Amino acid sequence: MDWLDRVAQLRQWKNNDVRAPHKPLLLLYALGSYQQDADGELRFSAVEDELKRLLVEYGPSHATTPAYPFHHLVSDGVWEVRTDQGPGSPGSGVRVLRSSGAAGRLAPGLRAALARDSSLLGRLVRVLLDTHFPPSLHMDLCEAVGLDLELAEIGPVSGTGATARRQRDRRMRELILTAYEFQCAFCGYDGVLGGSAVGLEAAHVRWWSHAGPDAVDNGLCLCSLHHKLFDKGVLGLGDDHRILVSQGFVGRSEASRQHVLALAGRPVIGPQPGNAPVAQRHREWHARQVFHGAPRKPAGTPCTPREVSRPTHR
Repeated sequence: MDWLDRVAQLRQWKNNDVRAPHKPLLLLYALGSYQQDADGELRFSAVEDELKRLLVEYGPSHATTPAYPFHHLVSDGVWEVRTDQGPGSPGSGVRVLRSSGAAGRLAPGLRAALARDSSLLGRLVRVLLDTHFPPSLHMDLCEAVGLDLELAEIGPVSGTGATARRQRDRRMRELILTAYEFQCAFCGYDGVLGGSAVGLEAAHVRWWSHAGPDAVDNGLCLCSLHHKLFDKGVLGLGDDHRILVSQGFVGRSEASRQHVLALAGRPVIGPQPGNAPVAQRHREWHARQVFHGAPRKPAGTPCTPREVSRPTHR
């Protein structure tokens, strides 16, 4: 059985139609860590909280623990665990995993295969995403586990290793959402499901792919709609931290007026005191490189004489 088959056929707990993505989530997290440090390992006590957050956000609604996949993934042949006493998992209990210094990483054979075949990482990630999660969550999941999917699919640039590429900070989303108190900076949306924010994303003002830093002063907490429109250049951010709406945007429905056009000139919501607002250099980059055309005037703004329409004489 090759590695793609093994990953596609992970043994999972089954109970009617209850979803159990514990192992796929841990394996995605492990692949993200491998991409950043091929020789590193994941100490359970150090990654427990991050794995819990993944399970809360992308797992089933009932309470669960990352200790289960940390121990049981070994049986699938893709994962190994060792403790301070030597090789082997001490069990699936949270306390014993913590106290024994348990640490896991990809199995030796899988690490060797990844080192030989630069395309294997991307193919493994795609199998996990396509098998266990809807397409709408793929990019969010990769960001959450620190995976650069583009790099994973094309392999390292010739003459360089994967670690030569700048890596995303997987804490970015949590830092931004916390700074903006888990609400959209443009509209105030603050939806939560089961204690986890839904439909809220950490938006880079200067894009990460264009040297934008993973920092609070380069981020906004935006709902999914306004994140997409911000990245498309429909929305922008003015020097006075007020929302810009492109004159090129056309929306005739009440929804377009309410959710887009009415934003023109509104002040951004947040961040909370003690957190830096979006830096001027990042706002200016977005205005030059992303925002489309000139901004609309806020509703109710009086026209200047030059802007007053005149009748056409025939």
